[in-house]
Amino acid sequence: MKKNEAPRKLHSGHFAFMRALVQGLDEKSSWNRYLHLEGEYTDLRTVRRTIAWIRDQFAAAARRENKPGTARLILMDAERFAAAPALPTLAEFAAANGLEDFSEEEQLEAYQDAYPQKEKGGGQGGGQGGGKYGGSRGAGRPSRRARLVEHQLEALRWLQGLVAQDPKPGDSVAAWLNPSMATRLERAGLTTLAALVGRINGVGARWWAMVPGVGEGKAARIVEWLQANEALLGLRVGVHVAQPRMQLASATLEAVVPAATAIRPYEKFVLPGGLDGRAGRFRAPPEKCLLTAGNDHEAIGAWLASKQPASGKAALSATQRAYRKEAERLLLWAVLERKKALSSLALEDAAAYRDFLADPPVAWCAPRHHQRWSPLWRPLEGPLNPMTLRQSLIVVRTLFAFLVRQGYLVGNPFAAVAIPVHHPPRPLGSSRALTFAQWDHIDALLERHGETEADRRLRRGMRWLYATGLRLAEITSVRCEDLTQVDYRAADGSTASHWLLAVIGKGNRSREVPVPAEFVEELGDELARHGFERQVSAVSNRGIHVMSRFDDERKRPAAWSASGLYQAIKAFLAQAAEGLDGADALQLKKASTHWLRHSHGSHALQGREGQAPVPLQIVQNNLGHVSVGTTSLYLTTERDERLKAMRGFWKSR
Repeated sequence: MKKNEAPRKLHSGHFAFMRALVQGLDEKSSWNRYLHLEGEYTDLRTVRRTIAWIRDQFAAAARRENKPGTARLILMDAERFAAAPALPTLAEFAAANGLEDFSEEEQLEAYQDAYPQKEKGGGQGGGQGGGKYGGSRGAGRPSRRARLVEHQLEALRWLQGLVAQDPKPGDSVAAWLNPSMATRLERAGLTTLAALVGRINGVGARWWAMVPGVGEGKAARIVEWLQANEALLGLRVGVHVAQPRMQLASATLEAVVPAATAIRPYEKFVLPGGLDGRAGRFRAPPEKCLLTAGNDHEAIGAWLASKQPASGKAALSATQRAYRKEAERLLLWAVLERKKALSSLALEDAAAYRDFLADPPVAWCAPRHHQRWSPLWRPLEGPLNPMTLRQSLIVVRTLFAFLVRQGYLVGNPFAAVAIPVHHPPRPLGSSRALTFAQWDHIDALLERHGETEADRRLRRGMRWLYATGLRLAEITSVRCEDLTQVDYRAADGSTASHWLLAVIGKGNRSREVPVPAEFVEELGDELARHGFERQVSAVSNRGIHVMSRFDDERKRPAAWSASGLYQAIKAFLAQAAEGLDGADALQLKKASTHWLRHSHGSHALQGREGQAPVPLQIVQNNLGHVSVGTTSLYLTTERDERLKAMRGFWKSR
C-alpha cells in the first residue's frame, strides 16, 4: 500500500466468497456471485491476486487479535488433504462378503474387523438402511480435510464479526473497489463513494465516458455494487441511469432532482414564504401593477414571456435562455446568500451582487455542460470576466427596469451600480479562431473518423458549422424543409444550381445561408440509409432536423441537442490536439463549437492562398450580424499593414 493511501476494507462479500471456496464450491460461479466488482473471472491474474489479498487480510486480522494459530489455519489449503475414501454401507459390505444370512451383530463384527479405524459400538437398528453403518458412506470420524474445513468456516465466522465493515458515503473508493479501478476514478476526481454516486446520477448512463480506463463493462459492475449497498450507504443510484439519456422520457429526467429552496434551476427553485416577494420592501401598490404576478418568481416569468418571439414556439429562444440565466442567478443569490426577497434588494445589495459574480463560492460553480435536470448543475462556471460581468449586470438592470415600468417595483437598484468599462473589442479571429493548417488537420481527422452513425453525425455537425458560420443553437434547430435548391448564373454565364438554408437567428431575424451541394447530398444519403426519402426537400422529410440522431428505432429521428453536439465536438477537438505539439495543441484543447463560427468568418474574409476573399457583406449575412462593423472585427489585414509600415519607420531611425 502506498503512503497515505486508504487501506482496502473487507465486506461480507469477501467472507461469503471465501466460505464458498473452503467448502469446495465452484470458483467461477462463486466469484461471479460475490466478487464480480473486482473484475471478470477470465482475468485469472486478478482472481488469484484478489484471493491472495483476502487471505492475507484475514491472517493479519487474526494476528492482531493474538491468534497466530487462526492466522495459520486461514492460510492452509484444504485441497492439500485427500478426502477419506468412501466406505460401503453395512448392507453393501454384507452382500459383497456373502454375509446376508448372518445376524446384524455378526455383520458389524466383520465390518469392524475389515475397517478397524471405525469406532466400535452403536449398531442399534442398523438393518439395511439405519444404524451407524446403515445408510451413509464414510459415516464415522470426519476426515482430516473435513475437520480442517469445519475449523476454517468457524474461523471465518469469527473474523467476519470482528473485521467486516459496511461502506459509508465518505469512504474512499480505494477502500472498496479494485485498486486499478479506484485509481482511474480518483484521477477523474471521484475520490469518495458519495462523489461517485453524485457523478453517476448527475451524468446518467454514460457517466463513465469521461473516466479514462473505465468502460461500459466496468461501469456496470460499479453501479451493480452501489445498488446492492444502497441501504448501507444511504445513497441511491437513480433509475435514469439504467437507460441512455435519449431514450428517457422528459418526466424521468425532471424527477431526478426535486424542487427545493436550494441551488436549483429557476423552474425548480421554491421561494420560502417569507422571501417570496409578496411583501417585498420595494413592491409598488398592487392596484397600479400591470402584472398578475403575485411573487418574484412569477414576475421573472412574466419578464421572460415578454421576450417570446413572434413565432410563438413553445421552446425558449436563445435570448430567453440567456435572460433566464441572469435572473436565475440573482434570484438564487438574493434568497440563499442575501436572505432577502428579490423585490427587497437595495442599492447596497446590487453592489454586493456585482462583487459576488466576480468571485462566487465554489459550491455555486460547475462546468456548463451539466444540464438543468442534473444534480451537478450550478448557476455559474466560475468568476465572470469584466466583459461577461458587464453583460450580466446590463441584463439584470433590464429586468428591474421592466418590473418598474409594469408597476411591480418602485425603483431599480441596479440603475446606480457602476458597470465595468467596455474596452474596444479585439479582432474576433485573433484568439478564438483556428488557423488554416489547424482546420485542415481537423478536417483530415474527420475524413478518417469512422462510418458509424455517430461518426457521420459528428462529421456533418463540424463541417456544417465551419462552412456556414451558424451558431450552435441555429445549426441544431434547422430542418430539411429549411433547405431550398435554387438556380443562379455562374461567372462564366452558365446556369448552376445550389442550396440555401433558411435560418432564424438572434432577435428572431431570418436570413438565407449558402450550403455546399455535397453536404446536402451526404444528408440525403443518411436519410436514405435509414429508410427516408433521399431527396432532402421531399414532403415526407419535413420536420427532420439536419442534425438528427438516426441511432434508435424511432420512426422519426430525434434532434441532436445543442449540448450533445457541443460535448461531442469538444471531445473530438481534445483528441485532435493529441496529434499536435505546442501552441497548436493548446489551441485545439481550448477550442469549441463557437471557434468554428469564428474560423468561418476569419477564413472567409482572409481567403486562402490562390482564392479571393469573400466580400464582407456576404460574411456578415452568413454570421447573422446586424452591423457590418461587427463582422469587420475578423479583418486583420489593415492592422497587419499598419504594423509592417511602422516597423519600417522604426528601423529607419
